[in-house]
Amino acid sequence: MKALINIDYTYDFVADDGALTCGKPGQEIEGKITALTKEFIDNGDYVVFAIDVHDKGDEYHPETKLFPPHNLRGTSGRHLYGSLQAVYEENKLRSNVVLMDKTRYSAFAGTDLELKLRERGITEIHLVGVCTDICVLHTAVDAYNKGFKIVIYKDAVASFNQAGHEWALGHFAQSLGAMVR
Repeated sequence: MKALINIDYTYDFVADDGALTCGKPGQEIEGKITALTKEFIDNGDYVVFAIDVHDKGDEYHPETKLFPPHNLRGTSGRHLYGSLQAVYEENKLRSNVVLMDKTRYSAFAGTDLELKLRERGITEIHLVGVCTDICVLHTAVDAYNKGFKIVIYKDAVASFNQAGHEWALGHFAQSLGAMVR
């Protein structure tokens, strides 16, 4: 069994005026992310939208010192970017589609993601989203350490750091044994 984990593909991370945008590289993957998401939903596979959430003024969150405020709870910055928002809205009541808040880079950190995957017998996770070298990477490392088979779509991940993006793609394959398609 497999699942698609769609990581942080939100307005704040992708739009030109997003609070912490990867800009054009993120915008260029919209079609592939949307197509893959539709394919997984239509096949009845488990689809998780793992979305970063922060509270305004949270001085204790470690990212506060690293990045400007982004993906703030209750703001439009947390909406899925572009056509992906409509795909989610059309399918959010299906039992195989879930939107999950995450407060750390990894979709596994502080969430019940592993429990949800295990109870469904899922052993293989497919990762798409942003940023390749931050949240996608940390999710992949945790997945590897938890024994999941990992598939990364190189044309459905992006970052604001091209060197970091390229490094992470190599790391997925060479250090995590992931299939990079």
